Amino acid sequence: MIRYDLRCVDGHRFDGWFRSSDDFDTQKRSGFVICPHCQTSSVEKILMAPAVRTSGEKRPVEGSEESSSSQPQSVGLVPDSPQAEAMRKMAEMVRQMKAKATNVGDRFAEEARRIHFGEAEQTEIYGSANAEDVQSLLDDGVPVLPLPDLPEDQN
Repeated sequence: MIRYDLRCVDGHRFDGWFRSSDDFDTQKRSGFVICPHCQTSSVEKILMAPAVRTSGEKRPVEGSEESSSSQPQSVGLVPDSPQAEAMRKMAEMVRQMKAKATNVGDRFAEEARRIHFGEAEQTEIYGSANAEDVQSLLDDGVPVLPLPDLPEDQN
């Protein structure tokens, strides 16, 4: 996963996690990268300071003065925040969608195209596709939506 620092045209700063640089580009072109503050899709990557650690460096002990410096730290959502609630709703939507749909695996692009053009029965499906296949589907007018990975998908 790659974390990018992002900024919308109104100057709001936030971060986003993507599987790859191509994944960011595909989602941005499709209008899926949206500012959580103002909901604009006019978003750009901004310069990030890399966290580079040499092999001779020691990690600071948690709670020490050194650990409270500008070193990257783990962060999370506040449980009652609007962002956390949005993530919970998105996860529930994905679970419901997967419960009603058929997993076609890596045949997603082929099956989605067949359904869209009436060559197969109209049904809900999900699966996997690379960025090139997703872009080709979008170019052909096939409505597709990226689904976020859920924690249980990682097991």
